Amino acid sequence: MATEALGWLGVPLAIAAGTMRGGTPFLFVSLGECLTEKSGKINLGLEGTLLMGAMTAYGVSYLTGSPWLGVVAAGLSGMVLGFIHAWLTQQPRVNDVAVGIAMIIFGSGLAFFLGKPFIQPKAPPLPTFDLGNWSSIPALQSALKISPLFLLGVALAPLMMWFFKSTRWGLFIRAVGDSPDAARAMGVSIKKVRMLCIIGGSFLAGIGGASLSLYYPGIWSERISSGQGLMAVALVIFARWQPMQCLYASLLFGGAQSLGPALQSIGVTQGYYLFNCAPYVLTLLIMILTCSPKRTVSGAPGALGASN
Repeated sequence: MATEALGWLGVPLAIAAGTMRGGTPFLFVSLGECLTEKSGKINLGLEGTLLMGAMTAYGVSYLTGSPWLGVVAAGLSGMVLGFIHAWLTQQPRVNDVAVGIAMIIFGSGLAFFLGKPFIQPKAPPLPTFDLGNWSSIPALQSALKISPLFLLGVALAPLMMWFFKSTRWGLFIRAVGDSPDAARAMGVSIKKVRMLCIIGGSFLAGIGGASLSLYYPGIWSERISSGQGLMAVALVIFARWQPMQCLYASLLFGGAQSLGPALQSIGVTQGYYLFNCAPYVLTLLIMILTCSPKRTVSGAPGALGASN
């Protein structure tokens, strides 16, 4: 850790590095959930998709020696789970929340079963942009290693914002999410748009899983996600269903996640577990604030949570 060499001055650096590392999976999953919820559906099963993506990326990288092939495979595994979720939620009298819980169990169970052989082996990690080569401090060099997936996610957020506001397909998605009857009058297929959005959102969640196993923490284990897929749902609400706000919120959650390790590295052990639970505290606060009957959640798609 950079803080070991720099003392207290290294704490902000460690938090900044942790923000980029820990915020990457939050970013991809929240952007995927934002795309899904813009169409008027909710996918609580992204926790299972995240785990499946992490396992698939790690396994394919180990077996082929290509981490980028692992990233692609992670996205494809997400699409498969997304298709199952989309098909189920399009059936009459099917509850989105119930399907989401079932997909968490199915996705995580499948990842744990198929991922048993990959817990011990070491897979090739993703390459990084080493921005700290100018320094002679190894800890500083390590802190300034930037993942290309983080840069890809940062570029994707404004691209999604432009897509929703300035393209024909973006208009269709917003119409389906806000007023299905109006979209139907425009000749838009509600089921087709929602299915594509759920599959696309799950693809991004799978990429988020790849960032966990191939970048940070760079291993495969059954506890690697720590509930980030579920926290991303609260993050999207906090971001008011805006991709750029999802970017900022993901960085906030990533920074909160890195607070505990940054302080522990300089010897601050009192309250370590309290600092480590900062992302979960943020999630609870967001849910409490947004669920208050005295507050109106602005930006929510009109059809979100409505029955089929």
